[in-house]
Amino acid sequence: MQKTSTGRRPASSSSQPAAALLDNRLQLEWRGRRTAPPRQQTLGATLDWSFGLIGENERIVFQRLAIFAGHFTLKGAIAVAAGAEMPEDRAVEALEQLVVKSLVSAQPDGASRRYRLLDATRAYALQKLADGGQLAEIAHRHALYVQCTLEVGMKDKEGSDHASRLPERASLLADARAALQWVYANDEGAGLRVPLAGSCTRLFVELNLLNEARIWSDRALAMLDEADRGGAWELELQSTLGHAFMFTERNSEQAEAALRRGLEIAEALSDHANTFRLLSRLNMFYRRTGRYRHLVPTALYAERIARVIGDTAGIAGSKALLGVSYHLAGDQAEAQAHLDQGLRDDAALRGTQPGHFAYSRTPQIPLARVLWLRGFPDRALECIRPLVGASAPHDVVMHCIALCWSASVFGWLGDWSSVEAMTDRLAAHASMHGLVPYEAVAVGFRAQSMIARGEVAGGVELMRSALPRLHADRYELYASAFAADLSRGLVNLGQLTEGIQVLHETILGVEQEGGAFDMPELLRLRGELEAHNGSLDAAEADLVASISLAEQQGALSWRLRAEMSLARLRVRQGLKNPLEQLAQTYARFSEGFETADLKAARRVLNEPAA
Repeated sequence: MQKTSTGRRPASSSSQPAAALLDNRLQLEWRGRRTAPPRQQTLGATLDWSFGLIGENERIVFQRLAIFAGHFTLKGAIAVAAGAEMPEDRAVEALEQLVVKSLVSAQPDGASRRYRLLDATRAYALQKLADGGQLAEIAHRHALYVQCTLEVGMKDKEGSDHASRLPERASLLADARAALQWVYANDEGAGLRVPLAGSCTRLFVELNLLNEARIWSDRALAMLDEADRGGAWELELQSTLGHAFMFTERNSEQAEAALRRGLEIAEALSDHANTFRLLSRLNMFYRRTGRYRHLVPTALYAERIARVIGDTAGIAGSKALLGVSYHLAGDQAEAQAHLDQGLRDDAALRGTQPGHFAYSRTPQIPLARVLWLRGFPDRALECIRPLVGASAPHDVVMHCIALCWSASVFGWLGDWSSVEAMTDRLAAHASMHGLVPYEAVAVGFRAQSMIARGEVAGGVELMRSALPRLHADRYELYASAFAADLSRGLVNLGQLTEGIQVLHETILGVEQEGGAFDMPELLRLRGELEAHNGSLDAAEADLVASISLAEQQGALSWRLRAEMSLARLRVRQGLKNPLEQLAQTYARFSEGFETADLKAARRVLNEPAA
């Protein structure tokens, strides 16, 4: 007999208790034991009486329907209750009689009906099924029905939004969980373990149940045999594992290996929808790990695949993917161009369901940051407000990203009250959904706010706790900005040498990965610290490099900051016309004059006249 993944020998079908398929509250004994509570004895007697009054076919169907953990359809009822000895018409007739006799409840569901057994009635019927020795057979039928129903929902044509499939799939959640528990605990279900897990984990991802998706995909992959390797089920499981692992655990080599293996299978099978999905998830992985050199190539590949598919939402999604990739890689003009293209088909993107290959592409999230960098602070703020209000993404991961990236823009704008509000929401949301890595990001934003508000010692201590967590999770997307805040805080505490060292190591790490969108700001800050340390030549070199890189990236706001720092340095050096370049850069702005940086620039420009 085969062992389970825990190493224990599973119970046989004859000894498997009915309670294994029920919640603990339903572990009832219906034989009227004298030790049972009086209410339970009365309920048991009532059900015994009702059971004795119904016909044989109704008894059989009644017991078999108890296998459903939630509501079920007529199709589902036929799948588990009908068979060679119970033709469909007799099963349907028996179901109708059970509804008439109030042993099964029915409620309208559009043009059809949904059925269910009340918890107490289900426990009674399930015990009868176990006593009759049919539990294993019916549980197998039930698991097969769940698997087949979910699999059909996965086989829509490329580009389908699954809109008609998702409600039916979502209604199977309780039964998917029960079926998985049974097939992995019983040898009779061994043949269904991989396909059932593959079907269910896709559902878990669609419903944002990422911890469950990770657990079951990992368990199923450990049981793959040679027949399943390189096939559709391994593709589904690898894709799910990599995706779920990076959001619930860490951006590990295991997560990357799973995504790469999934992509390899998708390409071999010419599965374009899953190829796009895997490229998108790999792109997300590279973003999170700070490996920005890989972003644009994966996004361009995804765009080619989307055009092969020819789906409007998919093409818009590829533009969003390209936009965020160019943004992080440090080309803000290209980023804005692609994000604007994605927004033109925003309605198609917003209409996608979780099963769509381009689901969760939200161009507005990166566009807000791009607009600020490009020198449009007011437009950036207008772009943010819907993302953190009524139009916040429903997908739990995208909701976290919207909060994180909005917090970064509010920080650039100098609105620390909003940063703190975004941080509180991020921490609560991440905790609610088990998205552990985002909890560390929330700590980083909280520390950033404390340092900016002057609570430097507490902020530095908190940031010292956040950064090691992020590095351990290989979550580098926010680490460079947080390291910059740590360096500022250290300098404020009189630890100049350590502050410069933190920044220097951060810049080296970013350079090794091919640079990033925030490199101009990192160089600027190092230049300021070097000037503070008396290394004026090194400071000037960093500030000039920052200005040049900001211009190359199309990041006018970074340039303005660097010009302010350089202007202060040149005033200190006593150079001629120290404010000329700053004045020219300031004149390039057409909005945002009440935001923190532009107000600071005006103060610098007016200092000589003061």
